[in-house]
Amino acid sequence: MCGIAGWIDWARPMADQGRTVEDMAATMDCSGQDAGATWLSPHAALARCGRTGVGEPRWGALTGTAGGEPGDAVVAFDGELHNRGELRAELARRGCRLSDDADAELVRRAYLEWGEEAFDHLVGMYAFAVWDTRSETLLLVRDRLGAKPLYWTECDGGVIYGSRPKAVLANPLFPAEVDAEGLAALFTVAIKPPGAGVYRNLRELRPGCVLRVRRTGAYERRYWQVRTAPHTDDLPATTAEVRRLLGRAVESQLVSDVPLTSLLSGGIDSSAIAALAAASWAGTGRKLSTYSLDFADGERDFKADALHVSRDAPFVRAVAEHLGTVHSEVVVQAPSLMDELGTTLHARDMPGVGDLDASLLLLFREVRKQAGVALSGEGADDIFGGYPWFLAEAKQPTANFPWSAGVTDRNAQLSPELRAVLDLDGYVADAYADALAEVPHLDGETGADRRLREVFHLQLTRFLPFLLDRKDRMSRANGLEVRTPFCDHRLVEYLWNVPWEYKRVGEQEKGLLRAAVAELLPTQVVNRPKSGFPFGQSPTYLEAIRRTVREIIGDPSSPVVGLVDTAAVRSMVDSDAWFSGTFTPPPWLPRIVQLDRWLREYQVAVVL
Repeated sequence: MCGIAGWIDWARPMADQGRTVEDMAATMDCSGQDAGATWLSPHAALARCGRTGVGEPRWGALTGTAGGEPGDAVVAFDGELHNRGELRAELARRGCRLSDDADAELVRRAYLEWGEEAFDHLVGMYAFAVWDTRSETLLLVRDRLGAKPLYWTECDGGVIYGSRPKAVLANPLFPAEVDAEGLAALFTVAIKPPGAGVYRNLRELRPGCVLRVRRTGAYERRYWQVRTAPHTDDLPATTAEVRRLLGRAVESQLVSDVPLTSLLSGGIDSSAIAALAAASWAGTGRKLSTYSLDFADGERDFKADALHVSRDAPFVRAVAEHLGTVHSEVVVQAPSLMDELGTTLHARDMPGVGDLDASLLLLFREVRKQAGVALSGEGADDIFGGYPWFLAEAKQPTANFPWSAGVTDRNAQLSPELRAVLDLDGYVADAYADALAEVPHLDGETGADRRLREVFHLQLTRFLPFLLDRKDRMSRANGLEVRTPFCDHRLVEYLWNVPWEYKRVGEQEKGLLRAAVAELLPTQVVNRPKSGFPFGQSPTYLEAIRRTVREIIGDPSSPVVGLVDTAAVRSMVDSDAWFSGTFTPPPWLPRIVQLDRWLREYQVAVVL
């Protein structure tokens, strides 16, 4: 499915705003299917569009008409519940009658039974709206880890919301503007504070939160967060529990009424998911299909760095052969990356991370030709400590976001005028201080244990939401649903309190995960060191980016010219240091290409 949108207002007659909310929802319909609808009342207008989920009718926002009851609650739902069977059974035991099997109806009935405590009963990836007609209250709810996005803004006493910024932008009351804070979010990666929506006055509902909207105003509260407690299981018990929880997550996410596949990189994360999925289907006659990504001339152009230690292809083949999957390799041509920067911009409604977005978009496009749902290993590095900075922070802590430590003079590419009102180094420092203040420490925790508790929390609340957002935008643009078993909140909760020495058992990153699935996979895959998502190490792509940036900074009419130091950017364009083969901060050059196009095509006004 593609999203939800709505408008709550106590001054304007919402029954007359059907066309507006239809237009808001229509901006998100990437499926090409007529699968949307609108629900109107005097003070609320709810809309939904896109492909329906398992068991869902065309319209996922359902009035309470079962059993002749009055319409006391309406739900517009985006995403998937992964515990629908258990939830349905529990509601049936309590005497609840369901009008259909839709996730939206399950949420509606759960809400009528338990109130806001119903959200504690949900497992899955979702964002939804509940309009309670009895109290005239709107509830916006987002899943615990932030797999599904939801944006909102207060406007003239009401609230406008949508799954994507473009849905809110389609409402004539919301102008497309960006201020210094929004630019700071664009000029950094995985630093943006939870809740910041980049556009001026736009908010993103934080993961694990509920927004309650009444006549008196809007109030956001957290309904979920990790809870710190001593870990009491020994290593064998911990390994067994990880295997059980991950297996349950994979099993629950295999339910689909459309063809399902599994993404495969040859790393331990995606290989574990594929192995558990294949094992679950053993004896059923179903054969798992898998997909991987590579770049044309990748073997020639590949350069190892701190995050990319080996090519995926040999390990992908080993896993596919071992599991007997029907495997397909998507080979990306370098020019395609440049061609798709505009597509990824429109998928995000704002500049993103250049070729990293484009390569994922192209992978998902090919997958969608054969499947409607894909399983992904996203999230494993964040909960098991797979990134190299985990070990680095354990040995020598930094006072910064670990993935950003070592970056100096973030303001170097900013124009003098922008530097006068925006200090990126100060922005990062403030964001880090705010993030650190949220960490729930264990009493008496000191040294490396205390620091790693902080790093894991930074991963869960800043870096992982960035990755999940990227996955959702690029998959949604292709009408593909990507599920992430490692982000099952029950697995996350358990691992939150597992000590570092268990997670790194065997002196290897993600040693605990490797131990939990070792017998399912080839030895060379179990022992393969972490290697990040492949990126376009191509001279052809680099030259295309350079040429385009030269044209932009040479065009006096470009809106980017007033935001960047053209001399500093020109120096970067002419240098080979940007393509040195070592891990560097996210590249400025693709960012400038997208920033120029965003400001022009979205007609974004810069307000400083």
